[in-house]
Amino acid sequence: MTAAHNSPDKLSDTRKLRVAFQGEPGAFSEEAAVQLLGEAIITVPRPTFDAAFRAISEGLADALLAPVENTLAGPVVRVYDLLLESALTITAETILPIEHHLIGCPGSTLNDIRSVASHPMALAQCERFFATHPHLKRVPAEDTAGSVREALARGDKTSAAIAGRRAAEHYAGVILASDIQDNPENFTRFILLRPAAEATPPSPAARKMSIAMRLAHRPGALLASLEPFAKHGVNLQKIESRPIHGRPWEYQFFLDVEADSSSQLELALAEARQATSHLRVLGLYPAARTPALTP
Repeated sequence: MTAAHNSPDKLSDTRKLRVAFQGEPGAFSEEAAVQLLGEAIITVPRPTFDAAFRAISEGLADALLAPVENTLAGPVVRVYDLLLESALTITAETILPIEHHLIGCPGSTLNDIRSVASHPMALAQCERFFATHPHLKRVPAEDTAGSVREALARGDKTSAAIAGRRAAEHYAGVILASDIQDNPENFTRFILLRPAAEATPPSPAARKMSIAMRLAHRPGALLASLEPFAKHGVNLQKIESRPIHGRPWEYQFFLDVEADSSSQLELALAEARQATSHLRVLGLYPAARTPALTP
C-alpha cells in the first residue's frame, strides 16, 4: 500500500525530532507520525489530546501530530477546539489507512477468543466481523493500542483486542484476523503542528491552507466570506463549523482550501478578511494525497 505523506526532505530537522501524539505506543497516531517523518523520530505518547497539545510548551516534544478527521466518523472536534486555543501552526499533513486487526496472545487462536476490547469507534467499524462471530463480547476501551497492551499483559488467551498492525508488533501480539474493518475506504487525516517561530518557511509545494474565521452578524456574511475564494480560483475543499465557547449561537468556521499558486491564496485572503470579523491562517503546507487501496 502506498503511503500518503510529504517527503521528509521538505520537513527540516526531522532527525531526533520529538513528536507528541494522543494514545499509547503502537497507536494509529504514532504510525501516522512515522509515515510522515520516518523512523528516526522520537515519539512521545500522551494520554489525552489536551496533554498532547501541552507537550511542546512543557518541553516534552518539538512537534505534535493530531488527527483532524476520519472518512467514516467525521471531524475530531476536540482537536479543532484545541487548535484555536494554541499558537501552533500546521506545517504538514498525512493520510493514514485505518486497518483493524484482531490481536491476541501468542498461542491463542480465533476459536479461543471470547471477548474483544478496543476503542468504541474501532468496535463500531467492525460490525460485520462481530455479526459473523456473535459469541464475542465487546469491551469498550480508552485506546486501541492500550487495549492490546492490556490484553497481552493479562496473558488471557480468551481475550483479544482490535488495533493496527503496529500495536501487534509493539506488544508482541498475534494477529488472529486481518483487515476486519467493514469499510476498506477508512482513512484518517493527521496534521503536524509546530510553534510558528520554529516552523520552516513553506516550500514551493505548499498550496493547501487551513483557515479559521468568524463572521459578522449580518445577512450574507457567509457568502461574502466564501466568494473571494471562488473568484480567485481557490478550491474550497472543506468547511466545518464549531460553536464559540462562551458566545451562545455564534460559530467558528474552519476551511481547508487549495490553489495553484500562493498569489491566488493571498488575493482571496485579503478579500475574505474584509467580510469576516476575525480570520486566522492555521497553516500553509503541501497537500497529502489519499493512498490507493490494494485490490
